[in-house]
Amino acid sequence: MKHLLPVIFLFIVSPSLTAKHIIGSVISYECLGGGTYKFTMKMYRDCSDPTGAGFDNPANFAVYKGNSQTPLGTVPAFMIDLPINIDPDIDNPCLVLPPNTCVQEGIYEFEYTFSEWPSNDSYHLTFQRCCRNATVTNIQTPGDVGATFTIELTPASQALCNNSPVFETFPPIIICAGIPFEYDHAAFDPEGDQLIYELCEPLIGAGRDGLGGVPPTPGFPCDDLIPFPACPPPYETVQYVPPYTAINPMGGDPQVTIDPVTGLLYGTPNTLGQFSVGVCVYEYRNGELMSIIRRDFQFNIADCQPLVEADMISDEISNDEYLFERCEGLDVFIDNQSSQMINIDNYRWDFLINGQIESYFDWSPTITFPTTGTYTGQLILNPETICGDTADISITLFPEIVSNFEFDYDTCVAGPVAFVDDSFIDGPGEIIRRKWQFGDGDTSANLNPVHIFEEPGNYFSGLIVTDSNGCENSIIKQVNYRPVPAVLVVSPNDTLSCPPAEVTFNNLSNPIDNSYDIFWDFGDGNTSTALNPTHIYETEGIFTVSLEIVSPIGCITDTIFENLIEIVPPPIADFYCEPDILSNLQPFSGFFDQSIDAAHWEWHVDDQIIAHTRNVDNYEFRDTGLHEITLYITHAQKCQDTITKIVDVVPKWFFHMPNAFSPNEDTTNDLFKGKGLIPGISRFRMQIWDRWGQMVFETTDPYEGWNGKINQTGKDAAEGVYVVLVSFNGPRGTPYLHKGFATLMR
Repeated sequence: MKHLLPVIFLFIVSPSLTAKHIIGSVISYECLGGGTYKFTMKMYRDCSDPTGAGFDNPANFAVYKGNSQTPLGTVPAFMIDLPINIDPDIDNPCLVLPPNTCVQEGIYEFEYTFSEWPSNDSYHLTFQRCCRNATVTNIQTPGDVGATFTIELTPASQALCNNSPVFETFPPIIICAGIPFEYDHAAFDPEGDQLIYELCEPLIGAGRDGLGGVPPTPGFPCDDLIPFPACPPPYETVQYVPPYTAINPMGGDPQVTIDPVTGLLYGTPNTLGQFSVGVCVYEYRNGELMSIIRRDFQFNIADCQPLVEADMISDEISNDEYLFERCEGLDVFIDNQSSQMINIDNYRWDFLINGQIESYFDWSPTITFPTTGTYTGQLILNPETICGDTADISITLFPEIVSNFEFDYDTCVAGPVAFVDDSFIDGPGEIIRRKWQFGDGDTSANLNPVHIFEEPGNYFSGLIVTDSNGCENSIIKQVNYRPVPAVLVVSPNDTLSCPPAEVTFNNLSNPIDNSYDIFWDFGDGNTSTALNPTHIYETEGIFTVSLEIVSPIGCITDTIFENLIEIVPPPIADFYCEPDILSNLQPFSGFFDQSIDAAHWEWHVDDQIIAHTRNVDNYEFRDTGLHEITLYITHAQKCQDTITKIVDVVPKWFFHMPNAFSPNEDTTNDLFKGKGLIPGISRFRMQIWDRWGQMVFETTDPYEGWNGKINQTGKDAAEGVYVVLVSFNGPRGTPYLHKGFATLMR
């Protein structure tokens, strides 16, 4: 494409993205002799927002020597004139600038005489100011941090009364995204010293303390809006937002970089936004570093559009040429997508046809070419003017390729389908590639393939052919494939079972589906027309099964499966328990099989598996009560039967009370309590009264006895006869009551 004339729209015009102040600065110096230097600072600010802060006048510099944290003093730098508005480059008459683009340069100068000069230490002169634009893309919290503008006078520079390099040109205000750019960032050195350029980190300094009338934070003077005096070195650098770094501050493809020898800044940025960039110039004389000059500047990457641009919808764009390829017909429609229409006053299409230029004046023309071949032409916007554009066009018309095929197969009996390619080219060229799609997911690249369809159906089979010109064409035909299977294959899920036997007949014959008529005879007087039926055999016997299939076009096939299903008598589960009367005193029993035709046994007691043997000997019941004993049996044909019986383990108990005791602590008969076997009893209560009707002892613990004292802890009870009353419920709730006497002897 030729004469591409850009219109630039600056991203910072949006009210939400308006800048507030600093966008960069650079400091240089001139040695006047005798320790006196003239310093020049150029500061840049964004003036697009009238509410933004203006230039400081004066800008107060602090002077530090070596590593000292205490300044030698401060010196004011005054602007030598009013701020200068820097206009973008408007050499191109087709460049349309946004109405709110405004960058100013303020130039400060001051002189300073160093009392100790030349010194073995460096001198640092520094001015700090908040803040950067909050809309900067590549650094963290840009609106909360300011900038440090500093210059270092090295001992080597002092010793030779050296003058620093000076940048010769102003950086571009706007860079177009997606368009390669070059900017000569070179500096001039009065002594002709060697200069090395590199991208480096801008320095930060100052902060937002004091904004809006809020007093600065005590003890943190470096966070003030304008620290006074400016804080001493070393100075922190900006923190980049990944993937941006000091050497990759704007990204791009190729990435924006700088030539270390020439200072040429170049690349193709492709991300819209504002980017803080640092460029450092290292000055060497005879291999010794004399100075480092640092320019801190904000570059604006904007979306640049041409004033007019010739454009159209094509098959491909190569080397700025729009390419069209047509494989059929001689008529070519071109869809004109050129912009900006408001700026297009005239246009035409020129094509070289039969050795002559033919012109067309429709916005989106349809051009009829005389024959196949390649034709070149141009779209010309605003011809014979400066602000125009052209687009080169190449149209190639190829001979038409015609796709076609035939197929053949036995429509009655299942078998392969033969496909034959009948495609051809109406002109020079040859078919170099074929792709068959049979409609069932399978494909082929053969000339005349043979394909087997696994299932019946109406298949839309297609052929795509491609010729040596890259043209292709396709055709689809329907193959109505519904023959009967060549062989009937049946797979029952069970052929030997017991009644009632549920048998599913899996019809594995191919090709068949529900559009076929199916007739089953199960051999026991029952039939089905299902594709894969399930039948229940209720009686014993050997059964022959037959199957008949009729295709949708009337082809018939059938097969008889002799003695396919055998139904045998089922097993009968039975057993007995010995002994069958059990108690907690006799909890052991055996289970003995009496089943018929059992080949496998599984015993359960209360839903827990206890054995897989035929008989179970000497099983112990851990608890009294009713227990379920279940036997599951299986015979050789996997038929099953089950039986459950109940066993009662009776809880046995006995209890008696003594009639006398002697609590004299001789360890013999010291306590009065009941004796016996009492598992599972409940609601136990024993009470003892003296002859005057006073209760002297009571307990609900059947294992606790009376020790002969009043309520177990009082004084000794007198010798004599006491009334005893004992009650409780037996293991199965039967109430028990005992009344008697206890004779206490000492």
